[in-house]
Amino acid sequence: MELIKKIKEAETQARKTIEQAKAQAAKNAQNQREKHQQTLADADQKRKKSIEASVKKAEKQALAEIEDLNTQAEKNRKQLRDNAADKIPPAVKTVTDYLKG
Repeated sequence: MELIKKIKEAETQARKTIEQAKAQAAKNAQNQREKHQQTLADADQKRKKSIEASVKKAEKQALAEIEDLNTQAEKNRKQLRDNAADKIPPAVKTVTDYLKG
């Protein structure tokens, strides 16, 4: 009788140990899922910040390039006006002389 009682107690203890192990495994799995989700969220946040930084950098570079192009265009227009200004009076004289003659 004593042996049967000890076997039943051992079986009960084994079931209890198995249930505790299952509960601990489920808890560990849940913790790992939460950790994985947090890692994904952190990575997504870093990706978004990286994209925003890249966009800002590209905008800044584009604005600087636009400014440079505008400066160059203004310089070219001024040079063209200066070159044309010297040629206009002789051209007008030539046309006027042609029309008179």
